[in-house]
Amino acid sequence: MMLVNARSTAAPGAPFEATKIERREVGPADVLIDIAYAGICHTDVSRARSEFGSTNYPLVPGHEIAGTVSAVGGEVSKFAVGDRVGIGCFVDSCRECDHCKAGLESYCRVEHIRTYNAVGRDGKVTQGGYSEKIVVDEAYVLRIPDSLPLDEAAPLLCAGITTYTPLRHWKAGPGSRVAIVGFGGLGHVGVSISKALGAHTTVLDLTMDKEADALRRGADAYRLTTDPTVYTDYADTFDLIVSTVPANLDYDAFLKMLALDGTFVNLGVPKRPISFDVFSLLHNRRSIAGTLVGGIEETQEMLDFCATHGIAAEVEVIDANEIDRAYDRVAAGDVKYRFVIDISTMASK
Repeated sequence: MMLVNARSTAAPGAPFEATKIERREVGPADVLIDIAYAGICHTDVSRARSEFGSTNYPLVPGHEIAGTVSAVGGEVSKFAVGDRVGIGCFVDSCRECDHCKAGLESYCRVEHIRTYNAVGRDGKVTQGGYSEKIVVDEAYVLRIPDSLPLDEAAPLLCAGITTYTPLRHWKAGPGSRVAIVGFGGLGHVGVSISKALGAHTTVLDLTMDKEADALRRGADAYRLTTDPTVYTDYADTFDLIVSTVPANLDYDAFLKMLALDGTFVNLGVPKRPISFDVFSLLHNRRSIAGTLVGGIEETQEMLDFCATHGIAAEVEVIDANEIDRAYDRVAAGDVKYRFVIDISTMASK
């Protein structure tokens, strides 16, 4: 075992404290990663504050991890010391079920093992990227292209693949019309991916203060969800609506903006069950759907796609001592557009 510096929280609402955690020794198929940056996802905030699901404390969050390989096991063939790599939302799965074999590890029939707040094969709770190092089987490690700065690439391991997956699955591309609900940590990346795929892309948001950023990142239009005319102007228009917001919406209003065979995909996790009139689906043969992040192969495809098209997250790099303040700002929606922790500051307090 090796001890590394990390930041953990001990209870809902408890501040993050400097600590040391154990990482396993590098096994034959393992990669040891010196973490350079770890993004702060809204899920991190929700898990740390026990807002959904069960949380194992003390908790070290972080599933947007970027760094470099510092050691490899004797059987590793995909990576070498010095490679730029990333870790996303999960670090293992059963590898034997039909979903895993199809490259859909996030839908593992047994259970995919999350990067943090899960129980690994060794029976220990996984601890995430708010730490100096992590050891992961090479099958769950991603290669970060050289053209992507590591700090701006880190959020792609969650925000990037979370939006790329529905855009690819529901075939956003030339001739299709896509709406992205919420121009935030996920939405600002999703807009650029949608545009790069060739889709006409509209942003639907609560405020106008991000319009210039949205247009700069590729949006063709930007409209307020508080403006009632948006729902009539875009009635029967969109082939795909991707909602990135963790809030309950007027789903009937959004569903009525879908064209024939259109799909509304919910990525956010509202605090209450969603409800809608079934007639909103019957008309135009509409669908409402959800999706987890893509598998390892698709995540690598996303990173390569983003590198080819010059897409990265817009980040505010913070010191490890600023995590609590950053959490408050994430909860308040006060970030443009992703906080990323400089892991070189992990030991200072």
